[in-house]
Amino acid sequence: MKHFFDAYRLKTPLSGNLFKRAKKVMPGGISHNIHYFPPYPFFIKKTKGSKIWDADGNEYVDLWMGNYTHILGHRPQVIVRAIEQQLKEGIHWGSVYPKQVEWAELIQELVPSAEMVRFCCSGTEATMYAVRLARAFTGRKIILKIAGGWHGANPDLSLGIKMPYEREESLGLLPELQKYTKMIPFNDLSGTLQIIHRNKKDLAGIILEPIVGEGGFTPATKEYLQMLRSETKKLGALLIFDEVISCFRVALGGAQEMFKITPDLTTLGKITGGGMPVGALVGRKKILEKTSPEKKSEKWERILIGGGTFSAHPLAAAAGLAMLRYLKDHREEIYPLLESNGEKVRRGMNEALHQEGVNALATGIGSLFQTHFPFQKGGLLNAPHLIHRFTDLKRKEVEFRIRMLTKGIHVMHGGGCLTTAHSDEDIEKIIKATREVAGEMVQP
Repeated sequence: MKHFFDAYRLKTPLSGNLFKRAKKVMPGGISHNIHYFPPYPFFIKKTKGSKIWDADGNEYVDLWMGNYTHILGHRPQVIVRAIEQQLKEGIHWGSVYPKQVEWAELIQELVPSAEMVRFCCSGTEATMYAVRLARAFTGRKIILKIAGGWHGANPDLSLGIKMPYEREESLGLLPELQKYTKMIPFNDLSGTLQIIHRNKKDLAGIILEPIVGEGGFTPATKEYLQMLRSETKKLGALLIFDEVISCFRVALGGAQEMFKITPDLTTLGKITGGGMPVGALVGRKKILEKTSPEKKSEKWERILIGGGTFSAHPLAAAAGLAMLRYLKDHREEIYPLLESNGEKVRRGMNEALHQEGVNALATGIGSLFQTHFPFQKGGLLNAPHLIHRFTDLKRKEVEFRIRMLTKGIHVMHGGGCLTTAHSDEDIEKIIKATREVAGEMVQP
């Protein structure tokens, strides 16, 4: 492992020095754990389109794209202009304003489940509120989540993330709270049905990403989603889609539009805000209205949802409106292009890895993809628990990542996402780098 660390260190000395400074003022030198990787993260100096440049002046084709946020690439003019105009009008008011209504109306138009919209500041916050609302609306306690699924640092859902799933994920989480959250196996109909039926009397809701980020961007099967929709309706529980990543990316209306299955609640983030901090909880009017501060009757009981200082921030509304309007107006060009280029990258990476004799697999859907390194050939990798158990996560997150960086490609989880800014030349460069890295990985 030492030799590829050395090549990275030689390329990024200024980032190395910045990391030493960062560790003196921030725990671990970061403010989001995913930003760290050994031997140290590179520090970004500027971005444009499909490219980023670090403090040392190195150029990379970026596949992380601001946590999958920048579907039009870095700094698209349509977003820059919207933010510049908003800066002239005001930065933060702490009150309602017309753009907020227009933003919510557009989301309502585009997302099938969005009969009503409630904004917040992050995807983590949105999933926290979704769980609270499901319990309040149904009067029940149990939430089912995917084994290995990630929904942000939400205390209700911070279990069953890393193997072995039975362990505590973190100190400071109350076991009394977590006993009401249980795991189900992704894409396993019979296994999931057994758990649903064991908990049916107290089941408040089921939350899942219909395209699982921790599972190599593997989509749920239609049969699996149909079963979840049918069972939750039958039991009076809520079906919650976490579409923080997938909405506006795999289709304009998200995975629910793609699969034609409408959940009761959906959590949104990332692309929703055009690159600004955002979260949103959307869903059926009958459910979301329960969070209204207006007293509807003498029996009205408060459900505390959304009290953030920066909820529906004007800059996020301006950028989000510009982004969603652009995607709506150009949907017939954007989504076929992203689908085609995503398939081209996955196919090209798989061919490069296999030709060089590396046992690896690139998976994904649309513009999203990840690369895995199975311990053995064959075997199904269509769920987080299978990927966590049967693949070499360290090789993906450390060796493949560092080697790709030395070739000028910035990957996350062995892949990332494409945008409309990625050119044919970028795609060729990604595949070429994969082939070169694969050749290095098989050397003794």
